[in-house]
Amino acid sequence: MTEQGVRWTAEQVLALAPDEASRKAGGRLGAAGPWSQTGGSASGAVWGSCKGSGSTPYRTVVDLSGPAYKCSCPSRKFPCKHALGLLLLWAAEGFGDPAEPPDWAGEWLAGRAAKAARPAAGPVDAEAARKRAERRAARIGAGVTELEQRLVDLLRGGMAGQQQAGYAPWEEVAARMVDAQAPGLAARARELGAIPGCGPGWPARMLEEFALLHLLGRAWLGVSGLPEPLAATVRSRVGLPSPAEGETVRDRWLVLAQYDSVSPDGRLTTRRIWLRGLEGGRPALVLDFGPPGRPPGLALPVGLVLEAEARFRPGSAGLRAELGDRTAAAAAAAARTPPGVSTGEALEAYGAALRVDPWLESWPVVLGPVVPVPGDGAEAAWQLADAQGTSALPVWLPQGRSRSGLWRLAALSGGGPVTVFGECGHRGFTPLTAWQPGSPEPVPLL
Repeated sequence: MTEQGVRWTAEQVLALAPDEASRKAGGRLGAAGPWSQTGGSASGAVWGSCKGSGSTPYRTVVDLSGPAYKCSCPSRKFPCKHALGLLLLWAAEGFGDPAEPPDWAGEWLAGRAAKAARPAAGPVDAEAARKRAERRAARIGAGVTELEQRLVDLLRGGMAGQQQAGYAPWEEVAARMVDAQAPGLAARARELGAIPGCGPGWPARMLEEFALLHLLGRAWLGVSGLPEPLAATVRSRVGLPSPAEGETVRDRWLVLAQYDSVSPDGRLTTRRIWLRGLEGGRPALVLDFGPPGRPPGLALPVGLVLEAEARFRPGSAGLRAELGDRTAAAAAAAARTPPGVSTGEALEAYGAALRVDPWLESWPVVLGPVVPVPGDGAEAAWQLADAQGTSALPVWLPQGRSRSGLWRLAALSGGGPVTVFGECGHRGFTPLTAWQPGSPEPVPLL
């Protein structure tokens, strides 16, 4: 999209809201009443002044190519209710012919453009960087050795006391891994502390995680002898930074899903955005992070298309990417439903990905056509069955995830086939977005 005239839907706008309260407040500001000086530019920005409780209207501007937001209100939420209201008004009515932004909006937009055009940092001292990498590798090696001994001691003593021990012992292990500069190992250690409280079957799951952690530790100790793609995956899983120096792909990227998760300690919010290249069909995972009390800054509503360059990071089974140069702003997707695969093909795709990254929790898959089959009872497992009824995948929801999305999926299906995008893993399939036959509009299930 090169013009702000290609508008989003109200659902896509509301998907940007950081919480339900912002969604409701933004909805109340989506009418023309409180707004003045509204407009939009040919480069993909909209702006307006919103009358509030004070004498001075709030000045709001949105760069649709981000999207990014600027508002003079004191809210710490991004986007704030004024940005949501402005976008809803634009989605409903448009702002006429493209115009030049007022000074207060143009200054902010020019600053964003200048920052994007800023050249990269100068060359680094290669020798100093090599020495720092060697020192960090030695620290991680010592941390891995300590972690291995911890696992051996625990297995010798048995896991019967893990439920009574709680989080504290694994928080201590995680702290030791942070000291060893291995944040990936620290995160996996924290997750171990939560497993005993996950209900029946926790010992088997804990043993599985022990095995994966042991495999990662041994892989790190022998990383120099691994093939480079697998070595890059090991470095990434341990927690070493992996700059986006891999393959670069330019495509029109369809936003398939977006959702947030909070770390076990509550200190970090991670936003996962799933993309699919409309021309190449390649999946991409874009991550963004938010500190305590604030959501991540990047928000891409489900159903938008972003014409952009994606720089894929080494490792992570070729999924992790960062968005680079964008040749156009986000636009409403063309009327289409992404092609789906059978449940058997979904499992084959996940199995192939595991050969590249043995620690991969799941693989992005578009299933279709499939029929959701509710379980017997409130907590019984659901299934997604092929339309022919020959095979099915169990539905798995992470702990704490509401089951309301499953009933939304069932209502959308009405007992018939639908297309569903989600994450296929060893515990089952987590549905994230669905499409009803005959309707190209995606329906988020989160």
